[in-house]
Amino acid sequence: MKPTSPPVPVRDATDAGVPPDPELDLLFHPRTVAVIGASDTPGRPTTLNWRRVRDWAVRTGATAVPVNPGRAEVDGTPTYPSVKEVPGEVDVAVVLVRDVDRVVPDAVDKGVRFLVVFAAGFAETGVDGARRQADLVRRLAAGGVRMLGPNTNMNLFEAFRDDLPGRAIALITQSGHQGRPVFQGQELGIRFSHWAPTGNEGDLDAADFIEYFARAPETGAIAAYLEGFHDGPAFQRAAARAARLGVPIVVVKVGRTAVGRSWAQSHTGHLAGADEVVSALLRQYGIARVDGLDELLDTAALFARAKRPPVPGVCVYSISGGTSAHMADLLTAAGVDLPELTPQTRERLREWIPDYLRIDNPVDNGGHPVGDWRGRKILDTILADPGVGILVVPITGAFPPMSDAFVADLVAVSATTDKPVCVVWGSPSGTEDAYRVGLLGSRLPVFRTFGNCVTAIRSFLDFHAFQDDLPELVLPEPRPTPAPAATAGGTWTEVESKELLTRYGIAVTRDVLCADATSAAAAAASFDGPVVLKAVAAGIAHKSDLGLVRLGVRDSAEVASVVAEFERVVAAQPGASWQGVLVSEQLGGGVETVVGIAPDPVFGPVVMAGIGGVAVEVYRDVAFRIPPFGRREAHRMLRELRGFRLLAGHRGAPPADLEALVDVIMAVQDIALDGVVTELDVNPLLALPTGAVALDALATGADHG
Repeated sequence: MKPTSPPVPVRDATDAGVPPDPELDLLFHPRTVAVIGASDTPGRPTTLNWRRVRDWAVRTGATAVPVNPGRAEVDGTPTYPSVKEVPGEVDVAVVLVRDVDRVVPDAVDKGVRFLVVFAAGFAETGVDGARRQADLVRRLAAGGVRMLGPNTNMNLFEAFRDDLPGRAIALITQSGHQGRPVFQGQELGIRFSHWAPTGNEGDLDAADFIEYFARAPETGAIAAYLEGFHDGPAFQRAAARAARLGVPIVVVKVGRTAVGRSWAQSHTGHLAGADEVVSALLRQYGIARVDGLDELLDTAALFARAKRPPVPGVCVYSISGGTSAHMADLLTAAGVDLPELTPQTRERLREWIPDYLRIDNPVDNGGHPVGDWRGRKILDTILADPGVGILVVPITGAFPPMSDAFVADLVAVSATTDKPVCVVWGSPSGTEDAYRVGLLGSRLPVFRTFGNCVTAIRSFLDFHAFQDDLPELVLPEPRPTPAPAATAGGTWTEVESKELLTRYGIAVTRDVLCADATSAAAAAASFDGPVVLKAVAAGIAHKSDLGLVRLGVRDSAEVASVVAEFERVVAAQPGASWQGVLVSEQLGGGVETVVGIAPDPVFGPVVMAGIGGVAVEVYRDVAFRIPPFGRREAHRMLRELRGFRLLAGHRGAPPADLEALVDVIMAVQDIALDGVVTELDVNPLLALPTGAVALDALATGADHG
């Protein structure tokens, strides 16, 4: 019997009623912070960091206590020789000294809740540093102490502006310096609530903070700079919970050009580079991926400042036909819909815009209407159009006083609508009052470049479309340890691999394994029409590469000739051993696809689907997902393919049975989650108008030794 798929839960309404983790709340809102290694020696990093924590404590009403056995006082504040000597409870201890090991016993004895370890020299330095870090984590965990870092910094204790309205961005960075230009968005009026600099993530990691920030009521978006994943499944669970709470996540994930891990046997493994898996993970959980830190700030700010649009349509409105065309071109290329305005809207716009200017979308007003009473009427009319969900207004340069009046109207009209009004201020100086006072002093999403505006809007629309399918989002949970595979580890033959597929309900070709040419000829004669012959040999993974697959074989003489050739080729391959020839039915029509499993060192087994055949590694038209996922996600995989039009029916060809393809993807996911094999390559999987049939398969068994 085919194993059952993991259950698909509905939206977990209880998530919305669960407050942020009170333990992490104490990290961000401690009552007493001990700074171990505090100094007031000019020019020393320990001095800078002590004063940052001290000043933060003054602003927030906490108490900062210097700890330094070599000083009686620091900056006039009495010191203590060890954290154990600090009066009362210590919620957070900041470790500025390099000898972290010496601090641990005192922190444990004192009952410190959190250790913020500034020191470097741990896992980032190599094997020895990783061992030292693991030992540090073990000792702290045994004493009930949580750690931020090591190799982190003091961004937790930044000066957060409390005069900015609206929802805030919560920032997570594995590199503190990379977060600086994002956090400086405060200078543009963009509100931030927290900054978690996770460093090496020896203990607390990005997933912990995503969970915490997603439950905080003031969070409008989570922005993250990530270099890696400490715990892949934990990140999946945190991302799923944030999605259920409707909290968007925007990520810069470095490593796009790193060479992914290569697995020796399957096409799937060769195609599943590390960055392809990361991109699939982010799409799977509705996370927006951007490239630049400026894009990270702008996209997160749009999420924090704008409500969900009633419809996905975007209207472009400017004073110039060239500007309108440029922005419309970029938006359309990004897949954003620019719907034609209704006849009623266009009729009204013609009252104020000359008939030689375009008003169907984009809308070009020619310039002068923005400087008088017509400007506001045009804005009101566009925003009232039922097909417009977002208004984009590119202002390529300052042109006072008209641009001042234009900005004033934009700010005023934004207060009357829930539809996002996105403004691009293109002046390179950025010193104009219309920008500095008018736009930055408003709640409008403001951009400095067309590209960042387009990226943000595309991400914004994608997230809200993702939310529509949220009830099917599967929350990863631990699964039982898989039972040992019936076949030992190593590469399985096609016969063994197809037997596995059959056990999971995947249709395969009708095959007969024959020992020699005589039995192969008899088997071929039992089929209607030509057959396919394939060599079966231990130690040979890809038969086609060696010419060990022959199509269209019709008679016994041809069978004998092909088998003899197969035997010669196999005999010439070092380590290969002949096991026979597989006589298979030859199927025609349909679309050759591929479905498979590849192992990922962080996220475990990854499922792949794509357009298959012998050129699968050439075209690389594949999509990945990380289990568990539901049927809608499997459909999304197929629709991401460039060759999806082949599956939908191209040039009169009948469409493929997409539900049957999804059945196979879901069954392969079951195989992955059950741990039966480490790699699987079902290629070709022939997608027919009715059903899907595996023509070939290659598996690598899980060695549970």
